[in-house]
Amino acid sequence: GCPDLEMSAVITMAAEEDPAVTEVESCEITQHVAEFIEKELGNDPKSLKKLPQITEELALYKKTLEEQVLTVSSEVPKKIENAFKNAENSKKLLNGIIKKEAILAESINNHLVTAQPLIEELKVSIGQIEEIERHLWYLKWISQIEELSDCIQQHLMTNSVSDAANTLVSMAELDIKLQESSCTHLLNFIRSTVKFWHKILKDRLTNDFEEVLKQLHWPLIGPQQVQAPALASVANSTELYNNLETLFIQLLKLQTSDELITKPKQLPEKYDIPLSVPIAIPIQLMLLPLQKRFKYHFSGNRQTNMLNKPEWYLTQVLMWIGNHTKFFEQRIQPIIDKTGSFLDARLEFSRGLVMLVLEKMSADIPRLLYDDNLFCHMVDEILLFEKELHSAHGYINSLPSCMHILSEETCFQKWLTVERKFALEKMDSVLSSEAAWTSQYKDIMDVDEMKAPDCAETFMTLLLVITDRYKGLPTAGRKLQFLELQKELIDDFRIRLTQVMKEETRSPLGSRYCAILNAVNYIAAVLADWADNVFFLQLQQAAIEACGETSNMTELQLGQLASLESSVFDIMIDLLERLRHDMLTRQVEHVFREVKDKAKLYKKERWLFLPSQSDQAVMSLSSSACPLLLTLRDLLLQLEQELCHSLFKSFWQMLAEKLDLFIYQDIILANHFNEGGSAQLQFDMARNLFPLFAHYCKRPENYFKQVKEACIILNLNVGSALLLREVLQATSGTMTDTTNIQQPTASAALNEIGIYKLAPQDVEILLNLRTNWPSSGK
Repeated sequence: GCPDLEMSAVITMAAEEDPAVTEVESCEITQHVAEFIEKELGNDPKSLKKLPQITEELALYKKTLEEQVLTVSSEVPKKIENAFKNAENSKKLLNGIIKKEAILAESINNHLVTAQPLIEELKVSIGQIEEIERHLWYLKWISQIEELSDCIQQHLMTNSVSDAANTLVSMAELDIKLQESSCTHLLNFIRSTVKFWHKILKDRLTNDFEEVLKQLHWPLIGPQQVQAPALASVANSTELYNNLETLFIQLLKLQTSDELITKPKQLPEKYDIPLSVPIAIPIQLMLLPLQKRFKYHFSGNRQTNMLNKPEWYLTQVLMWIGNHTKFFEQRIQPIIDKTGSFLDARLEFSRGLVMLVLEKMSADIPRLLYDDNLFCHMVDEILLFEKELHSAHGYINSLPSCMHILSEETCFQKWLTVERKFALEKMDSVLSSEAAWTSQYKDIMDVDEMKAPDCAETFMTLLLVITDRYKGLPTAGRKLQFLELQKELIDDFRIRLTQVMKEETRSPLGSRYCAILNAVNYIAAVLADWADNVFFLQLQQAAIEACGETSNMTELQLGQLASLESSVFDIMIDLLERLRHDMLTRQVEHVFREVKDKAKLYKKERWLFLPSQSDQAVMSLSSSACPLLLTLRDLLLQLEQELCHSLFKSFWQMLAEKLDLFIYQDIILANHFNEGGSAQLQFDMARNLFPLFAHYCKRPENYFKQVKEACIILNLNVGSALLLREVLQATSGTMTDTTNIQQPTASAALNEIGIYKLAPQDVEILLNLRTNWPSSGK
């Protein structure tokens, strides 16, 4: 009963039952047994007393495992056997179902063969029944139409026109309901019936309505102050207006049937006039006398029908709209509101008159295409007409307008051509005028901030006028074409400015050169403002959609446009800003050369031999610096007068940067300084050069950082200078690893005395330019 023997027996049994037990696994079990014995018995001999108990427990555990193995080995075959039996049963059941299906299919086929003659007979019967039903429905529809027709006749015999109109509405609705039917004779019958009664009712109501209008002195031709007494003097005015209301409502009821039988008058498709509902019948009748007057005066060989006077018929239409506005608002609109309709009486009236204008334009334009002046005059008058029509009379953009006629391809291309031609002519005349390069506000400082010359102001006004002219175009595509024209004009004007500028390059400080620069700056600034305008933002969105469809732009460009990072004028603005920068740079270079030339004597100043500050009663400006500073002062004053504020600011800042570098490199680094020389340099810079720029900023020395800091180093007292040099030498003399640690010490020392721009190496060079060292410090 030794435990290791028991465990060996267990291992042997496992290996016999399961050949997959490998040698590696046996070694692992042996190791486990060894660990188990070590744990249970250890090194204590007394522990051997536990052996019987351990052996008994292991034997019991072995027996339990054997029973589990026997149980599993006996149950698995039973489960497999049961599954097999179930599969057999399912197979038998499926075979039974298949046999039944075959029998049933055969039975159905036999039944279908038997029933086929009956089916054919039933089909014939059903077809006959359906045909009879269609005939019955056909007769019912005819009966219903005849019944409605009889009703209308009875109502008319009893003078119940309103009831007759209501019945005609029902008949018209029935006509609409039957539109999908294939019974052409039925459709023709109901349409002819509707047409018959519609004509009778409309003629009867029209005669009565026109009689009422006649008593009201319609149309109201004179101005409203003349109309009022005339209307007030009408006898039985209350009864008259009641009759007007009754007849107006009855005529409105004929609208449905009128739309069925009357084909609306349309202009040719090339004008792309938006579809709109027909004008209400009573308003059509009110428009008739005005239409007759219009055609009488503005067609044929009448003296009032002149191609060069479109303003005559346009003004006439605006007068008619204005004269009748009050009547429609006070008398007609309340009648329409009572019917529950959403019609706007005044707008309907205006729409009818505008259609007269569109017809007239479509007839006249082909004759105007070959005369630029006449065509341009007509466009001007049309745009004025459109502006007043929308602003004064509330005409809405979705309705047909004159802009639809101007948008027709041939007419539109002519408009673009004429617009370009006259714009270029205007640019030529503006640039060649005597006042082209002077500002019209030059004597008014508050107004003349941009100092834009007259040619630039006129050009931008021209562009603004063009924008106003095409703003009312009905489609974004047409507006984008005008935007391209504007871009072309801007680029053309920029090229002209560049050409004039090249003629003036010999005198970049001259008034004309400065005026050109102001013009470039002004145009760029105005375009940048326009880029944020709602109208141009909408055009930007339209351009994105158009480019997305045609794939003319990269995804990056589309993304920039869509995110408003760029604008429709970006390319123009970039070109103008590049020109502005080139011109400013040329001016800065010219002034710098002038100043540099005057600085020759100052560069040769004997800085080593100047007396110290203590030896002078009063410090004064170096005589050699006077030409330099006088020239600089005069040129700054001159350009301040010529350039606008933003340009002059850029100019003096660019100039200050160049002067700072020049004085630092060519004067300071090129000389050595005794104590007097350092003090004199500091005085010349801080008390004379820097104040020249104090007119333009609060701290001019910040624009001369290298000079300012160099003066600080040169004027340090000897003790401070020695300490600073020691710190800098200690820093530069150390190894790379310690440099990283000690570098901040040098920077901190420099910052403490106000040195932020110059590097430690530059400061060492400047310290070496000093000659006022004690003998031990050299």
